[in-house]
Amino acid sequence: MTFHNGIFPFYPHDRRKWIFSVDIIIVIIVFLVFALAFILIIPGIRGKARLSWTCRVIISLFIGIVTVVVNFTADWEVGSVNVVTTYKSFSNAMVNADIGIHVGLNGLNITLKGNPIHQINETIDYNEQFLWNFESNFNEYYNAGLRRGLPNPILYVAEKFTQFNPCGIFSQYRISSHYASACMWVAFCSWIICNILFSMSVFIYGAYMILVTGAFILFSLISFSTVRNVSFCNIQFGSDSLKTAFGGSFWLSLATGLLCFLIGITLIVLNWCVPGKLKLFFNAIEENEEESPSRPCDTEHCHNNLAFEHV
Repeated sequence: MTFHNGIFPFYPHDRRKWIFSVDIIIVIIVFLVFALAFILIIPGIRGKARLSWTCRVIISLFIGIVTVVVNFTADWEVGSVNVVTTYKSFSNAMVNADIGIHVGLNGLNITLKGNPIHQINETIDYNEQFLWNFESNFNEYYNAGLRRGLPNPILYVAEKFTQFNPCGIFSQYRISSHYASACMWVAFCSWIICNILFSMSVFIYGAYMILVTGAFILFSLISFSTVRNVSFCNIQFGSDSLKTAFGGSFWLSLATGLLCFLIGITLIVLNWCVPGKLKLFFNAIEENEEESPSRPCDTEHCHNNLAFEHV
């Protein structure tokens, strides 16, 4: 790192705290529009069909929004540690801070928050993103951080994930994340097909497709969890080390995948045992419609009908 005009190359202004990804906000708004449109048409649905449609739409929107949003979240794997460490290069000043790591399918977020937030005449509150998706170069993000003069703890953690670091964890995270993201997008496509089949009253095939949706969600989780098979280099700060564990997006995806399996198996069993009730739930038949074919009339009744027709 070099000097510039006699000052250290660190941020000249306070960093704005990261809250939500723009991509996540867009996805949530799109699904909220669908939910609002359904709420507006609920009063026009009569009878028990209103409860059926409400249940189906809410569950379907939940599965759909999860399969899309988790592609952009940064909490598939998380970890944090409180340490006392150096803050700047060319300085012996020590700070007490919480260092966090948030791994997503598209990259890595590293947070640094002072404890307290104002120390050594600075506001210590950073959230830096380093991407490894196909359109991005992780090493370029790291080099840009060096040029901008990011704090030492952030650069130290980011260096562990660079492509040519001896730890060798970059390739494993990048490949497993790519496969996990691809499986999630396939799950989203099968979710769309599933809804089309249910709207066409082809219940059994819709049940099969929701099983496919759940299977690809679980494939995504299996792909991402392979990173745990790699010996994770210790991110050591003195006597403290930064440990990671699966985060909220991972467990939410697992719950959604199991929900898809539960729904699919339940529909298959109902289609086998009580197909009439299943058709009634999906409004394929009217409530007063007979589920079984009409019985043949007795002899006397048939003769009376024939006599009436002759008359």
